[in-house]
Amino acid sequence: MLDSMRMGATMSNTNVPARPTHENDAIPKIAPKWLKHDRQVLRFDCYFQEPVVESAAENYRIHKCTLMYYLDDDTMHIIEDRQENAGLPQGVFLKRHRVPKDGRSAACYSWKDLNMPMDISIYSRVFRIYNCDDFTRSFYANEGVNLGNPEGLPDDPYKQTRMMINFKQNPPDQAEMKNYNEVRLGGGRANGNLHSFLENDRKVLSFSIYWEDKTYDGGDKYYTLNYFLANNSLEIKEIAVQNSGRYAFPMLLKRQRLAKKPILTHCPGMSLREEEYYLPQDLVCGMSFEVYGRNCLIYDADDFTKEWYARNLNITQTPVALRKPRPNLVYQAVPPHTGYGTEEDSMNGVLHLTGKAPKVDMKKMFKQDMHILRFNAKLVSTEPDDETREFIISFFCGDDTIQVYEVCDKNSGRIGGKFMERKKHLSPVTKTYYSEKDFLIGRTVFLGGFKFQLLSADNYTEKYMIDNPDQFPEAALENIIAKIKKPSKNYPSL
Repeated sequence: MLDSMRMGATMSNTNVPARPTHENDAIPKIAPKWLKHDRQVLRFDCYFQEPVVESAAENYRIHKCTLMYYLDDDTMHIIEDRQENAGLPQGVFLKRHRVPKDGRSAACYSWKDLNMPMDISIYSRVFRIYNCDDFTRSFYANEGVNLGNPEGLPDDPYKQTRMMINFKQNPPDQAEMKNYNEVRLGGGRANGNLHSFLENDRKVLSFSIYWEDKTYDGGDKYYTLNYFLANNSLEIKEIAVQNSGRYAFPMLLKRQRLAKKPILTHCPGMSLREEEYYLPQDLVCGMSFEVYGRNCLIYDADDFTKEWYARNLNITQTPVALRKPRPNLVYQAVPPHTGYGTEEDSMNGVLHLTGKAPKVDMKKMFKQDMHILRFNAKLVSTEPDDETREFIISFFCGDDTIQVYEVCDKNSGRIGGKFMERKKHLSPVTKTYYSEKDFLIGRTVFLGGFKFQLLSADNYTEKYMIDNPDQFPEAALENIIAKIKKPSKNYPSL
């Protein structure tokens, strides 16, 4: 009794918190991917097209497949549907594994990359997804992704083979059987276009069309369209224009049937859709039609064409007045100077097909060749060692060339002499070559990436400036005296 009382007192007087209730941690609150999407598979219906080059009965073959995407581990599995008497190995086409998007990266396909209808490339083979099951559609709807409308499966790839089997088992009437036997024994085939050829041979509809080329060297280009009624083919001839600057190609389109929306494939006859070709009722004056991306306008037709349309199709061909052709102005940007040679030599290579030497102002050269202006200058730089460097800048008035010499004392550590070769220099302010009027005492000139300040000039240069006040107005005595007298006008005379 005493022991039980002591035990009760000990349990009631301890400060140990009570043990929390037990929680079942066997099932996680956030289910992992392999558990959340266990046994959930997206199913898509797809097919791929295989070219056939060794058979005369068919040139392509359609393989119907089923693509299954497993959500638990993002793997894919493709099974080709089995068909009776196919003669081809069918069944598992792609084993279950994670499929990379391409061979260059490690990224793999996920369910977000799948939709319909769409083309998907798997190991360089293109599959066309055209349908899916109800679970797949509901899964994408739950994720907020809208799937497209399903497409129909193309024609049976073995339709031609089965038709031949049915032809042998159930032969048609005697007329078709006779044609079949004649072809089989090497006889001629029935010409279905013979009637059209006999009635419309040498009957050609001629139209005048033009194409507005909007490229950088384009313009309005005129052509002649000839439509042959014998086999509904057409050709487009270019109308050569003299001195147009373009090569005269005789044909824009050689004689062939022109599709309204061409289907371009790597191999002819590999398209699963039928093309719609242009017919005479599609060619009317004032209408536009496309020639492989070129939007051409029909604006006139010849007399035979107008008469034929009025007699056979009850259509009046009314010519369309064209607007005045826009001038064919081509702007060619002048490339910048590379720094090699002079800029005049580079421009002669741009303006002329064969290089020509730049013209020299001979009158100026004979008149001013004996005048050389020399200035003492210093180098404007942030380097402390450049403050003591002295230069002589010589300006040759005959051809506006400039030469720079550096004057160095003995034991100065520098090699004096020619600092910059004699040549012309562009002014960064005026974007033109420096002339003699740009050289005044106190000014700063930019020569070959260096900045020079003119400090003084020799006696000959000073006399030359005084003798040429039109070129050096700051050095004229009249201007200097007028500048000195100008402040005195503000004071009254005594």
